[in-house]
Amino acid sequence: MNYYLVGYMYSGKSTFGRRLAEHRGMDYIDLDRAFEERYHYTVPRFFAQFGEQAFRTLESRLLRSTAALDNCVIATGGGTPCHDGNMDFILAHGTAVYLRMSVDDIIARALVSRNPRPLIHNLPPEQLRSTISAQMKERESVYLRAHVVLDGLNPPVDF
Repeated sequence: MNYYLVGYMYSGKSTFGRRLAEHRGMDYIDLDRAFEERYHYTVPRFFAQFGEQAFRTLESRLLRSTAALDNCVIATGGGTPCHDGNMDFILAHGTAVYLRMSVDDIIARALVSRNPRPLIHNLPPEQLRSTISAQMKERESVYLRAHVVLDGLNPPVDF
């Protein structure tokens, strides 16, 4: 049994994923870190050099390789479930957990993060809000297909 954590960037999937895995005695995989290890590129550098579509293709391939795993918590990237039928894959291969956050809370985290994300990096503040709001509106229906929806600000490990 695997848990797949989904949600917008900065929703806390990596932090919560480590806590959940430790609490439940499971292994933990961060899909972005696994991408960087396998392809020897940081996600921002890969995006810049090859573009989003090339990234999404390899990301989907990497996600599908998790079908062979068991007893894992897998933190996906913010856009992972929204491309290439990935949410269908996630729902069929484990328990999908959506860490739900407000736009304001995501912006607050983005502004203090030292981990820039390619889709919003270097946006001026007024454009940051409109971009995050638009992406959240696009992605929310996919995220809400998850088996479990938790408050991203304080998600319990005992759900």
